[in-house]
Amino acid sequence: MTVFVTGLVLAAGASVRLGEAKQLLPYRGRTLLDATLDLARSCAFDQLLVTLGGAADLVRDRVDLTGVQVVENVEFSTGCGSSISTAAQVVDPRADGLVLLLGDQPGVRAADVRRVAAASTPLAVCRYADGLGHPFWFAREVLPELRGLHGDKAVWKLLHSGRHPVTEVPADGPTPIDVDTRADYQRLLAGEAR
Repeated sequence: MTVFVTGLVLAAGASVRLGEAKQLLPYRGRTLLDATLDLARSCAFDQLLVTLGGAADLVRDRVDLTGVQVVENVEFSTGCGSSISTAAQVVDPRADGLVLLLGDQPGVRAADVRRVAAASTPLAVCRYADGLGHPFWFAREVLPELRGLHGDKAVWKLLHSGRHPVTEVPADGPTPIDVDTRADYQRLLAGEAR
């Protein structure tokens, strides 16, 4: 059976804690978002979405968006829930599910993405050595709920709601760094992608 998987990269944040557009931070000769989109492209999703909001024009100018469907989230300042609900409106109707990735977390491994997407439960999440973390899997039956998300940590609330069975997919090592602060960025540059 062929599975149709949509990938969604969240990159609409205003980077308030960092003080500049983290999507555009230099990383390995390009930008942080370029690195994450390269990872997403390597996963061979059937549909690849990226949400933009804060710094959208700059991102369009400086990031390679080849093969990516851009979804603008005008309500990005209300939290990542608004990005997910906005993107959920344009998920291909053939999609069997959606994998959620963070635009500021380039250390995620494609193999972990594939294993999360292969889960047989409606929800799946990676179980790293130090706890749960992205990527997340949302099967088709959960997609309507994504359209109603709002605020921050909305997907975590859905994950822990008890409304759907959840698979915790084992992943090696600690949770990959997601860049929220200058210290996170320095750790990433120092080679601690995880």
